[in-house]
Amino acid sequence: SPAWFAAQGSTQSAGTKLLSISGDCKRPGVYEVPFGISLREVLALAGASDVGAVQVGGPSGAMVGEDALDRKICFDDLATGGSLMVFSKSRDLLEVVEAFLQFFVDESCGYCTPCRVGNQLLLQLVQKVRAGVATAADLEQLSDLAETVKMTSRCGLGQTSPNPVVSTLANFHELYAGRIANAINGREPSFDLAAAIAESAALAGRGEQERGE
Repeated sequence: SPAWFAAQGSTQSAGTKLLSISGDCKRPGVYEVPFGISLREVLALAGASDVGAVQVGGPSGAMVGEDALDRKICFDDLATGGSLMVFSKSRDLLEVVEAFLQFFVDESCGYCTPCRVGNQLLLQLVQKVRAGVATAADLEQLSDLAETVKMTSRCGLGQTSPNPVVSTLANFHELYAGRIANAINGREPSFDLAAAIAESAALAGRGEQERGE
């Protein structure tokens, strides 16, 4: 009944919520839960253990860690359109961020420059971090660029596309800091020349010639 439904949930978020739970859990599926339930309780329903991170709200949402498991699913705390993606501690979260950014690069209509170009640059910077050739300056640029794309993109896709970067920089900064390239002779490597020319070298057949093939 309407009265029963209204009695569910929290003061500012009455009723129930449908949650689509996927990823590293034993019982993925769609669950109807009362607003105000904790993220920890939701994960228990889905049989998720060894949780390293949860993506709340799809690729354009936010990635939270273990310190957020007692937060409540409701409009006044941890709001979500209904999607929860569970990632175990064995996952490379930066690989997940890269996949999300690739999605936004592919989905951008290309109308505005911040989204069309900015997301491509964000993707390249995350790839540098994963390759171990990024510097502290790259992390600063990554943060600044993410805010620029959010503030200047024309539509909702571009305005939320940097969220995977923004939330992981805030909640999992050690993942980025741990892959910063070490200084060599006082200089920090930030450009992989061999990787940059690999495609052109292959097209020119230089790689085969150097190997004597």
